[in-house]
Amino acid sequence: MQTEIHPTAIVDDSAVIGTGVRIGPYSIIGPKVEIGDGCEIGSHVVLSGPTKLGRNNRIYQFSSVGQDTPDKKYQGEDTTLVVGDNNVIREGVTIHRGTVQDRGETTIGNDNLIMAYAHVGHDSVICNNTILVNNVALAGHVEVRDWAILSGFSLVHQYCTIGEHAFTGMGAAIGKDVPAYVMVAGNPAEAKTINAEGLRRRGFSREDISLINKAYKIVYRRGLTLQEALEALIELREQSAVVQPWIDSLKSSSRGIVR
Repeated sequence: MQTEIHPTAIVDDSAVIGTGVRIGPYSIIGPKVEIGDGCEIGSHVVLSGPTKLGRNNRIYQFSSVGQDTPDKKYQGEDTTLVVGDNNVIREGVTIHRGTVQDRGETTIGNDNLIMAYAHVGHDSVICNNTILVNNVALAGHVEVRDWAILSGFSLVHQYCTIGEHAFTGMGAAIGKDVPAYVMVAGNPAEAKTINAEGLRRRGFSREDISLINKAYKIVYRRGLTLQEALEALIELREQSAVVQPWIDSLKSSSRGIVR
């Protein structure tokens, strides 16, 4: 496939453009930008570097990807944005690079859908197969793990983690970590149940969903401390490996979990 760059686009001489890339009208590709094979950059997109895009990403109009952060500690250091493969970044999305005070890199994995007007702050990590619905806002240093879904207008405080297969309700204001599999909603966000429908859609067996629900009740219904809940989950893990993400969520939490 031939690379196509619209004559009104501005592409810096130092940018690396892969095979089969399409760059639309009036887009600006800055220095230190790498665009992998098969990517499609819509009209009026700004790509700033250092930024590296993998293969087959699609970025829609008016998005700003790889811009430096407004964090006041940032002093123009050469931080990065790394994006994997097969991501869809819809209209008006903003994604900032990292800061030297943290990872120095913002990271987007593979097969993610980031919908219109969402924001990904500096040093954040979005893993794989996630969905960020319209107007989701991630502060800096946020991690969103595999298969999580954040509904529209969800707000995530800095340094929070959204666990695997978690789900946030519309407008949720999240100030603590959301464990794997948990559905939260409200302002401030509270745990409601497990993301059972999402698990069914992803092929989890009835038995595993039942076990995940049992783990939820250990953490949220028995009045245990986190350490006591963790010990109970370790015992439950002997029945199935699906309990391990629960354990990882509790062990890795630095802000405490949404209750």
